[in-house]
Amino acid sequence: MTASMTTNTEKDSRIGSLEALAVLLVLLVLLRGRLAGLLSGAGLQTWATVFVSVLVQAAPFLVFGVVLSAVIAVFVPRGFWARALPGHPALAVPAAGVAGVVLPGCECGSVPIAGSLIRRGVTPAAALAFLLAAPAINPIVLTATVVAFPGQPQVAVARGLASLVVAVTMGWLWLRLGRAEWIRLPHRPDLDDTSRARAFWAACRHDVMHAGGFLVLGAAAAATINVLVPARWLQSLAADPVISVLALATLAVLLSICSEADAFVAASLSQFSLTARLVFLVVGPMVDLKLISMQAGVFGRRFAMRFAPATFVAAVLVGTGFGLALR
Repeated sequence: MTASMTTNTEKDSRIGSLEALAVLLVLLVLLRGRLAGLLSGAGLQTWATVFVSVLVQAAPFLVFGVVLSAVIAVFVPRGFWARALPGHPALAVPAAGVAGVVLPGCECGSVPIAGSLIRRGVTPAAALAFLLAAPAINPIVLTATVVAFPGQPQVAVARGLASLVVAVTMGWLWLRLGRAEWIRLPHRPDLDDTSRARAFWAACRHDVMHAGGFLVLGAAAAATINVLVPARWLQSLAADPVISVLALATLAVLLSICSEADAFVAASLSQFSLTARLVFLVVGPMVDLKLISMQAGVFGRRFAMRFAPATFVAAVLVGTGFGLALR
């Protein structure tokens, strides 16, 4: 018994990968000025700036999502969701999508929350509708959109409605075509701990390792794309109405901007049509490099390979339709 307790104490006191990752991220933020100075090339400096910016933007909302996910996983009874959402899956999907308005966060927080909802018995289609809707229709994002497009409140309205339509459509599509084996949530014996405090901390550690690690990979990919894509290419693409929509949709995926900040980027792309910029705002919170990486880490690669392309197509089509209606 004593030997077992000693072993557990040694394991608890050992510095693990989570602590190492946390220290590394803190050092990157604190030393970003010196690190940028050590990078002599302009391209490398841009890469470092974008990489750190994505992490700094996303980290607070990732932490918020991880903590809320742990609360759902440990403290919320399973029967709560059965009472809170309609019993029929087809009705639970739009209800879960509308519920996304209460989450003041971005896509980084919605991924672990959606995984936790599925573990607590919520039908995957409803959890996925929440995942897609929450980053785009919450009050902070819509308010930022109004500020970014002064005198054009219809842009924020169109963004919210289009995003909700995409989220509900994808939820219903999952009900129709989705398969349970495509979602592989990691086994979580830590949630069965008799102590809720230990289970809560274990859930936080697990989600930070999965979502946080893939967030770093996604941020690195986004920074690389920012360096490799010349700005002059955007000017030539803006002239064609069809190509401009596809270009900004693809750019939204590659840039991986947090949903609280993407409206200001879209407003600055004034050479593009309002329709193309609306598509940028609809696609970004639902499909980008860091989000695809995080989905692969939380739900499995088979899920991400199917769900992300389908969501991209739906977001482009619905966003274009709402954009044309604004004319």
